[in-house]
Amino acid sequence: MLVLFETAAGYAIFKVLDESKLQQVDSLYKEFETPEKANKVVKLKHFEKFQDTTEALAAATALVEGKIGKSLKKALKKVVAKEAHEQLAISDVKLGGVIKEKLDLSCVHSPAVAELMRCIRSQMESLITGLPPREMSAMSLGLAHSLSRYKLKFSPDKVDTMIVQAISLLDDLDKELNNYIMRCREWYGWHFPELGKIVTDNLAYCKAVRKIGDRTNVAGSDLSDLLPEEIEAEVKLAAEISMGTEVSEQDIGNIKHLCDQVIDISDYRTQLYDYLKNRMMAIAPNLTVMVGELVGARLISHAGSLLNLAKHPASTVQILGAEKALFRALKTRKDTPKYGLIYHASLVGQTSAKNKGKISRMLAAKAALAIRYDALGEDTNAEMGAENRAKLEARLRQLEEKGIRRISGTGKAMAKADKYQHKSEVRMYDPSGDSTIPSTSKKRKFEEVEEEEEEAADQPETPVVQKSKKPKKEPVTAEEEEEVTEETPKKKKKKKKDKKAEAEPEEPKEEEEEVAVTESTEKKKKKKKKKVKEEEEDDD
Repeated sequence: MLVLFETAAGYAIFKVLDESKLQQVDSLYKEFETPEKANKVVKLKHFEKFQDTTEALAAATALVEGKIGKSLKKALKKVVAKEAHEQLAISDVKLGGVIKEKLDLSCVHSPAVAELMRCIRSQMESLITGLPPREMSAMSLGLAHSLSRYKLKFSPDKVDTMIVQAISLLDDLDKELNNYIMRCREWYGWHFPELGKIVTDNLAYCKAVRKIGDRTNVAGSDLSDLLPEEIEAEVKLAAEISMGTEVSEQDIGNIKHLCDQVIDISDYRTQLYDYLKNRMMAIAPNLTVMVGELVGARLISHAGSLLNLAKHPASTVQILGAEKALFRALKTRKDTPKYGLIYHASLVGQTSAKNKGKISRMLAAKAALAIRYDALGEDTNAEMGAENRAKLEARLRQLEEKGIRRISGTGKAMAKADKYQHKSEVRMYDPSGDSTIPSTSKKRKFEEVEEEEEEAADQPETPVVQKSKKPKKEPVTAEEEEEVTEETPKKKKKKKKDKKAEAEPEEPKEEEEEVAVTESTEKKKKKKKKKVKEEEEDDD
């Protein structure tokens, strides 16, 4: 059996001297404990050395892709073709299939072969003669660096790394710009606070501050290229009556320098946005048409790459960016979020609140198709994205009109919508409850009470005894009458006893009422006599 062993310096072909030892896989490492023992198991037959790093890189990339390089084909033809009856032990199954197809050599790959490769690697320096250890390590390092650079340069998965970096930088620039502009407004606001209220645009504010400097220079400076005529006149008027404090020229110089930084960063941000737009149209044109370049770039950045995003289903694309809300909803057993980063797409933004969930679901489904087409398809046109967007817009119009249109008998005619009438539930305020002044004085009430008492004393009161109302008898059916007649003889005796018991307590109640009336009349007569005596004393 022959063994093909790949190294960073070249290809080595070994001859297995004792194949019976390969059957004992677990104890095979004991045969390679020392170089002497290893030489008894395998013997170097041929070593094909690489001439330079370029040849080594070409051979390594061919092995990664499962192809036969020129140097490997040369070595196999030179050595193995002479002993075609021998089997060739290899470490890669894919490579073995290619060798068998092209060179008609029987290849072997098994756990025993993998263990043999590991043992040969442990004693590689002693088995491969004529190759110093320092040279081997240097070639390994050089090949590793070259292979890494090659993979980064030509990997189709890494083309979108520029998009990930650009969108991250764009977000960082926005944060820094906001901080700088807030600092600039606050700083210059001590000197000329009125300018911040008049000029609302941040970039125009910074340009105006850089051109004005000290507020005393506003009258002589021309701001027509930065501001409209009305705002310019308002700024000049405000500068004459400004309430700001005086600042030194050094302070103005630092504020101007900060304004320069804000303007430069704003210019770079616009340039970066144009670059991102072009890159997105080149790499993912269909996704860009569907959701826009910013949302598309954020989706790619969140997933890591365009290929990773293409592996996600539409349901994941819909809530990508809302993972925290999703897991919180699952934990608390509440409703899961309906949208994540896709919420900022223009199609979702222009829908009403009740239809946002439906549109985001449909948009995610179409966007998932667009992402897969961009990542795995060969064409670079955006026809599919434009077609799907048109379908979504038509569906959106249908959903928005659903509240107005109702299906009638024919299915085509528009049903009449009822006229809307606003029914207010607001209650009218009653201002009479606010008044704390009584409508009639207490003296007035007291006099009216006395007059009523006197009139009541003159007229003899007769006690009125209210008769208890008898309940109306309901109409009784024939069956019920029969039941009543059966029960009456039993209840007659009881009723007579109850009537006697009720008649006895009623008599004392009537006597109590008569006593109470007579007592009240006697009190009123006494009061009247006292008043008459007082009037006679006053007359005397």
